[in-house]
Amino acid sequence: MHEFDQVIALTPTPDGGCLAHTSAAYANMIGPFGGATCAVLLNAVLQHPDRLGDPVAFTLNFTAPVADGPFRISARAARTNRSTQHWVIEASQDDGVVALATAVLALRRPTWSDTEARAPQDMPAPDSLPRMGTQQRPAWVQRYDMRFAEGEFPQAFDGQEQIHSQSRLWLRDDPPRPLDFPALLAISDSFFPRIFIRRRRLSPIGTVSITTYFHADAQALAAQGDRFLMGSARAHKFHNGFFDQSGELWSHDGQLLATTHQTVYFKD
Repeated sequence: MHEFDQVIALTPTPDGGCLAHTSAAYANMIGPFGGATCAVLLNAVLQHPDRLGDPVAFTLNFTAPVADGPFRISARAARTNRSTQHWVIEASQDDGVVALATAVLALRRPTWSDTEARAPQDMPAPDSLPRMGTQQRPAWVQRYDMRFAEGEFPQAFDGQEQIHSQSRLWLRDDPPRPLDFPALLAISDSFFPRIFIRRRRLSPIGTVSITTYFHADAQALAAQGDRFLMGSARAHKFHNGFFDQSGELWSHDGQLLATTHQTVYFKD
């Protein structure tokens, strides 16, 4: 079994909820990788017998640090309409709720479609770029093959501030794994905190809230398979202890699959 499938695995509980467990393979500097937490909460919805349709949006608010070990998940459909469904998901440990999430699912129908955003331009082929080193990095970084064209994680925090925090890269699960909704959600949180790229200083940070919008259906994810995704990320503003960052994830052939936005706390 792929390590990612292990981290999103669920054990049903008698009360209708389920039990999950953090994984050392997806550990962050403190606690688990946030993308893995998002993915397992979404999986609780996708595996629920009341599920209707595919994910359109997912938001997770971290109410407290998630400790290493088991945690309980409860997921309920707050409202089901003809083609949309709204979910509320909670993750809790001994000290109470540690994460609150909402998800919107929908039965997509063919309509007029267009993409105004543009894929990263002048991207070298992934096999022409070196893989980012993973030594002395958190365990979760080793679960992704990242190849940067611009805005790589600093090799050293030298304090030489950059004029922007833009990154462009190819990335995918390592070992390669066919893309699905939980994996796409997890990888949407793999963009390094923009303050590290901009200031090249190690600052205490923590994601407060993250939202991912899915622009792909299951068929588009199946067409992507286990090939590299194109990613881009940047910040909009750093101000009084918080900053935001946005990212885009594109298929190997330039189809927009997901956009992601998060608010991050930092200490100067």
